[in-house]
Amino acid sequence: MTEEWASLTDWIGILAHHIDTDDFELSKDDILTLLDLARDASHQVERAASPLTMFLVGVAVGRGGSLGKVAAQATALVLSLDDHTADPESEDVDIDADIDAEPDIDADVQ
Repeated sequence: MTEEWASLTDWIGILAHHIDTDDFELSKDDILTLLDLARDASHQVERAASPLTMFLVGVAVGRGGSLGKVAAQATALVLSLDDHTADPESEDVDIDADIDAEPDIDADVQ
């Protein structure tokens, strides 16, 4: 475990305690999925899109969606922006295409 990873997991624990969500646990895969999505939203859309994307993913999960499926849908949409407009109604954007895809694990976060 790297010092950066320990610091991140410490922060998650402290934050969870202070916002009364310490009964919910994020796995290492969950954390890496969220970090990958935040990075992709920041780079493919714009920097400000990252926290807003993460908030909306959290709302969807809070409403009963699985983190893996919701994050995969959001990632597919974000990555499709290279080839398409950001129109969520576009028939050319298949947001379900990568639902079973493995998250891209950054080498520096292990």
